[in-house]
Amino acid sequence: MLLRVALAVAVLVIFVYGLVDVIRTDGRLTRGISKPAWIVVMIVLPVLGAILWLLIGRPRGTSPQQQNYRHPAAPDDDPDFLRKLEVRRRQEAEAARLKKLEEDLDAKAKDGDGGKDKHETDEHDTDGLK
Repeated sequence: MLLRVALAVAVLVIFVYGLVDVIRTDGRLTRGISKPAWIVVMIVLPVLGAILWLLIGRPRGTSPQQQNYRHPAAPDDDPDFLRKLEVRRRQEAEAARLKKLEEDLDAKAKDGDGGKDKHETDEHDTDGLK
């Protein structure tokens, strides 16, 4: 009885492994027959289909393909987002620095012009009184 259970588990494991491997393999890489045909063979002849798949149909020199699903990354995990954020932060800081410098320059120009005008007016008034 234990032998039957072990045999049934082994058949199930081989069938599931082969079927999952066929499904995960790119259809252009299958050998022998097309991917849908391999799936049908796997379902109709579970153990023989899995053995045939592993010997004949599977692409050579490759292990089961890893699916590279691109999950959206959190913003703080995305290097492009962080790079753009840093560039924007630097641009805003530079814009704020330039604006402050411009305001300081305008303030000095107003103080300088106002002081010269007042000073020149005082000299003219004192010259007129002398």
